[in-house]
Amino acid sequence: MLAGVYKLYLHLSESSAYFPDYITALVAEQTKSTLQGFGYETFSLDYPKNKSIRIGIKDRTVIQVIEGCNAVSVIILFLSFVLAFFSGWKKTLLFIFGGSVLIYTLNVLRIALITLGIYYYPAYTDFLHEILFPIFIYGVVFLLWIFWVKQYQNPEPSPNEQIA
Repeated sequence: MLAGVYKLYLHLSESSAYFPDYITALVAEQTKSTLQGFGYETFSLDYPKNKSIRIGIKDRTVIQVIEGCNAVSVIILFLSFVLAFFSGWKKTLLFIFGGSVLIYTLNVLRIALITLGIYYYPAYTDFLHEILFPIFIYGVVFLLWIFWVKQYQNPEPSPNEQIA
C-alpha cells in the first residue's frame, strides 16, 4: 500500500516545480549543502535526460542523484517492518518517526560521502556505490529492526500487571 502511495506521489510530481520530484530535489540540495559545510565548492544541475540532479565539486560533475537515492523506498521498507510488529500507537509512531529521520539524515550523509569518495577515488566508484554504502544504509535499517523486535518481545509491564 505504501509503495502504491509513493508511486502515485511520483506520478503527480512529474509536472511539479521541483525536479525530478520534491524529495529527490531536497536530498540533492541537502547533500550539496552538506558538502559545502565540509568546505567543498559544490554545484548542482538538473539533468532532465536521466531525471536526475548532478552534483559536482569545483568544476567536475561527480554524481547524479536520482529518485532511487532519496531513501523513501528504504524508509517504506523500515516502516513496513515496524508496523508488522505494532506495539501501541505512541511507541510505534515515535519509533517510526525517529527511525525515518535517522535513515533520511544518514542517507544525505551517505550521498555526500559517496560524492567525496568518487571525487578522490574514481576507480572505486562501483565499490562505493554498489557495495559499501548500500551495506551501510541497509545495515542501519537492520540494526533498527533488531532494536525494535527486542523492544517488541520485551514490552514494559503495564501498571496493572503484577510481577511474581
